[in-house]
Amino acid sequence: MDAKKLIDLRKQAEKAVSEMPDGEIKVKAFEVILSHLLSGSEKPQSAASSVAKSTRKQKQDTSQASSLRGRILVLRDEGFFKSQKTISDVREELKAHGWHYPLTTLSGSLQTLVQRRILRRERATQGEKKIWKYSNP
Repeated sequence: MDAKKLIDLRKQAEKAVSEMPDGEIKVKAFEVILSHLLSGSEKPQSAASSVAKSTRKQKQDTSQASSLRGRILVLRDEGFFKSQKTISDVREELKAHGWHYPLTTLSGSLQTLVQRRILRRERATQGEKKIWKYSNP
């Protein structure tokens, strides 16, 4: 594909999303439309349905993140639990996302995720204290 054709396809994709408000959905719509144009599929319905599907998925992700367990799973999906984390580490990361919970509330949800084998926990020693550390299974 030559540079002129590539520029034309980019301009078509930009034009298709020009009236959308700036944000993640506009960026995703642009990506989907451009990929359809690059693959040779110039069906606007196909591109529109792909954007609708990605929007639905995004809404599902945010609805999952409305509970504490869902929010902990969001952290897991982001790779937060690749290395072992203490309950305090989990609390601080949740705070960084704007989700504030007391440690007493976190312990029950983390324990449930461990029982369901979604997370793993191991006993560790930190100084003179014995603590639990959570990680991916």
